[in-house]
Amino acid sequence: MAGVSASAYRPGGSALHRLDPRLKLALVACASLLSLHGGVAGLVWVGGVLVAAGALCARVRPGSGSGELRWFGVLLAFVFAARAVATDGAPVFSVPGATVTAEGLRDGAVVCLRLALACLIGALMTATTRSSEVRAAVRWFLKPVPLVPADRIATMLGLLVRFVPLILEESARTAEAQRARAVENRRNPVYRASRLAMALMRRVLTVADRLALAMEARCYTEARTAPPLAAGRSDWLTFAAAGLLLAPGLL
Repeated sequence: MAGVSASAYRPGGSALHRLDPRLKLALVACASLLSLHGGVAGLVWVGGVLVAAGALCARVRPGSGSGELRWFGVLLAFVFAARAVATDGAPVFSVPGATVTAEGLRDGAVVCLRLALACLIGALMTATTRSSEVRAAVRWFLKPVPLVPADRIATMLGLLVRFVPLILEESARTAEAQRARAVENRRNPVYRASRLAMALMRRVLTVADRLALAMEARCYTEARTAPPLAAGRSDWLTFAAAGLLLAPGLL
């Protein structure tokens, strides 16, 4: 049986769990901007802050969810290699058909850091915030905007936050079932990947169909009563402290 997904909501009583979801979305936006425009030192600082927040507030150990993030690591390796050989600059060494440059290695490392931070920000948000709170915060931000269906967009985002951990859990279960059937002993990587993708898509679509039927049976609509939102003094203090921790990332 697969364990709890590293990106699933983890109940807790930390300051980040109790923080008003509107302020939490504002912090996510700030951290995302820092990850897009910060330098190497700033990216490393923001990453350290996020890892510490995940360990202290979301109860996420550094090694948890490593199986789920395996393919994300493969993506990062591919991006790094592509940047290393596609960026012009001073050559470091050459391989048949490609030349690795110093500028390419630096750009590849920066891009991989940005992608890793984006993954950390999303995982920390989903691990400390219920989907209903995300929906209420998004609805609050979009309600004053004219001609924007705030309830519908908020419902879609809330379902997305709820469904991503389910996809990761189904992926872990599918991979575990295939290992039990010795599929990994196949030497052809295309065969293994295709079998995993087909089985995973089948299970994800089945879960999505069951979820849609359950929502219809319960007369689920986008016009639902949202949880109350109220930012108190402790929320603003936590928001200010988190902002001060992220501020050095601008350097």
